[in-house]
Amino acid sequence: MAEAHLLREARGIGPEAFEAFLETREEPEWLRQARREAWQILRETPKPGPNDEAWRRTDIRALAIEELETVIVSDGATPPEEMRQIPERRDDLAGGLLLFNGRPLLRWADERLERRGLIFTDLLTAIREHPDRVAPYLGEIVRPGDGFFAAMNAAFWRNGIFLYVPRDLEIPLPLRAVIGLQGAPTDLSRILIVVEPGAQVTFIDERLADDAVGAAFHNGTVEIHLKENARLTYIALQNWGRYMWNFTHERAFVDRDSTLDWVVIGMGGGITKTFLEVALIGRGATAYMSGIFFLDGQQHADYDTEQDHIAPYTKSDLLYKVALKDRARSVWQGMIRAHPGAQKTDAYQANRNLILSPHARADSIPGLEIMANDLRCTHGATVGQINEEELFYLMSRGLSRAVATRLIVEGFFAPVLDRIPVPDIRRQADAIIHRKLGVPPEEEF
Repeated sequence: MAEAHLLREARGIGPEAFEAFLETREEPEWLRQARREAWQILRETPKPGPNDEAWRRTDIRALAIEELETVIVSDGATPPEEMRQIPERRDDLAGGLLLFNGRPLLRWADERLERRGLIFTDLLTAIREHPDRVAPYLGEIVRPGDGFFAAMNAAFWRNGIFLYVPRDLEIPLPLRAVIGLQGAPTDLSRILIVVEPGAQVTFIDERLADDAVGAAFHNGTVEIHLKENARLTYIALQNWGRYMWNFTHERAFVDRDSTLDWVVIGMGGGITKTFLEVALIGRGATAYMSGIFFLDGQQHADYDTEQDHIAPYTKSDLLYKVALKDRARSVWQGMIRAHPGAQKTDAYQANRNLILSPHARADSIPGLEIMANDLRCTHGATVGQINEEELFYLMSRGLSRAVATRLIVEGFFAPVLDRIPVPDIRRQADAIIHRKLGVPPEEEF
């Protein structure tokens, strides 16, 4: 117990905290060295401020980095209510299931798939049991030099998820990971996904924490290696508590003739800043990037997306839809970049914002950077309120204003929700939207 107390007192990202953190880890030397290199970069990288272009619309000066519990022993506190409600009928959920709440609580995967080479486990277990599968990829896409929080994550990450799908294996049911945050106010995690040539998989990444957690901090990294002629559907559902500081760097490499379908559902958090990039590195690669975000109260979410066309004959299509009420604020900064030689690129991005309160605000900033001359790249952005004539029409049919508003918001999100191939995730998103709109069940119809 004395050791646990000592570790809980190690805070911040200074030398003493870092050395104390390393002492708690039983990891191979290659990983310890990678952590040391990342920490050196972190020391030399200033905390982002309002003078940094990518951060000037998201103020994090109130975040006290020196108070973060970067070294902590988690006792695995009671999981959030949403996690406890996950049914035990695993065959209805997925082909594999991981539950985390500060530490792994449950791991299950279809034995038939594991015999064919599937690896779906927590990242620390993967490093111990499958180092040859992890070492070549970990930290190769998101690097410590990508920014302050990327360096912090590379130095201090605690655990995460590793998904490896071998060549030509098609996973018939989704693989699902549910990560809760209860009892540990600081969480640094990584997700590493490697999909070998010809393989296909759907992965669901759920983040859950209720408001009772209070002030909390999450720093996450996602790295996706999608190899030739493979297909990945990646669904990320973020429903953190509204006092969460949430920072992530997420990037995918999509190789020749592969398809990535990346759906982001952002409903929670207090302050969120996400860098999300798809790099189309192989001829014929395709990426669909879809997002729905509903912010209320004083939530602030800033998504910085990039569609990076490196190879010729590549395609990307981004559609992000945002609804805001109360004093919430959203920021979307999007960039389509076509590199020299990326001929026949076909790229599109659209951001649509629905304002439900006079005090809510949406900043939408699309961008193009074109260095090839035979391509099609277009973008669009809109910010508007609910049409009063539409509301009047629905209310004239006997609906209350609250229910009519709900129907319009649901219709607004429908084009993105329809892209989600997992009914349970669509139901969860619908339930959160319903709750944020505050329509009592007895008033639905």
